[in-house]
Amino acid sequence: MADQNATLTLPTGEVIELPVLRGSYGPDVIDVSGLLKAGFFTYDPGFMSTAATDSTITYIDGDEGVLLHRGYSIEDLAENSNYLETCYLLWYGELPSKMQKQEFVTSITRHTMLNESLAHFFDGFHHNAHPMAMMCGAVGALSAFYHDVMDIRSEHHREIAAHRLVAKMPTLAAMCYKHSIGQPFMYPRNDLSYAANFLYMMFGTPCEDYTVSPAVEEAMDRIFLLHADHEQNASTSTVRLAGSTGANPFACVSAGIGALWGPAHGGANEAVLRMLDEIGTVENIPMFIDKAKNPDDPFKLMGFGHRVYKNFDPRAKVMKASCDDVLAELGVKDPRLAVAMELEQIALSDPYFAERKLFPNVDFYSGIILSAIGIPTSMFTVIFAVSRTIGWISHWHEMISSPYKIGRPRQLYTGELPRPYRAK
Repeated sequence: MADQNATLTLPTGEVIELPVLRGSYGPDVIDVSGLLKAGFFTYDPGFMSTAATDSTITYIDGDEGVLLHRGYSIEDLAENSNYLETCYLLWYGELPSKMQKQEFVTSITRHTMLNESLAHFFDGFHHNAHPMAMMCGAVGALSAFYHDVMDIRSEHHREIAAHRLVAKMPTLAAMCYKHSIGQPFMYPRNDLSYAANFLYMMFGTPCEDYTVSPAVEEAMDRIFLLHADHEQNASTSTVRLAGSTGANPFACVSAGIGALWGPAHGGANEAVLRMLDEIGTVENIPMFIDKAKNPDDPFKLMGFGHRVYKNFDPRAKVMKASCDDVLAELGVKDPRLAVAMELEQIALSDPYFAERKLFPNVDFYSGIILSAIGIPTSMFTVIFAVSRTIGWISHWHEMISSPYKIGRPRQLYTGELPRPYRAK
């Protein structure tokens, strides 16, 4: 609500008033939409100072290390909730009753299977195709298989689409992995939890029983939960922009997956593992620490600090506990995990990192966990996409539920002036 105005003096000398909008939490926002009537618009590369929407779903305070979903802190949710309950919260706005949760979990569980024809879709992909390339195509293809959910104006149809997406993403992700290693697809099992079912489809084979470790199952669920939503990031904004055209929700999420694929967005935990491989052994760490401190050296410690969180990543503490549990449970002997643990201790004790707020973030710990479980780095961003699907579709639903306009950013034109055509 606007209860005050900001004044702006234009180059013409005209003074205009711009409403100051106040949200329930966080900084006030100046509504500049009226500038266009005066012949001006704002210039904000990367939209770093621009709010494209108002939302009730997620709030982030990067300076204070706060992440809230519908008002609940991420720490409370990670401690007391699980991924599917958090999905319910993000979509419906409130935590479910016991009966509501049971009905929601049952709905998701019974939507995990795919149309059998979709399995043949993977025959068109080369065996070494990147899993994210396959995910983009396969999720987009869902719109052809579930064309009955096409009326985005219907809240019920949007709900069905959301349930189908959340349910089928782990199945598709596991199929991408199985296709890449030449193993047969594993059908989902309704007797397993969301996280356990994903691990079963990833690592199970028809040859023998596969039992999911409780510690690994819990860590996998936490990875899903901690990545469920992160406000108006690049991929969420992509989903919203695609959705503003009235596009099918499966196509919108496919667009979000494409945006997430970029190494500057979803590939951070994959970059952590590449860095650990580059360092190699614990003995090499001092040399790379010196390189990280050298402003003239391009080397950067990946998984430390965060673009949004200027103090600490509230998800990291939760993820560290799961990381410690998984490594203890599996007893994995991997040189890069030893490097990771030593790097963590240095970052937490070296004044250089403390002064610059370069603490281990959620990507650092999730990358270590996924590696310890045996998931290849090429699948890391795919798992991120599985986690983030509920955030994408919740923001899409919120936009479609209210009056909205098609997204249309403006530009500052710096090209040629009008000129006559002359053949050369």
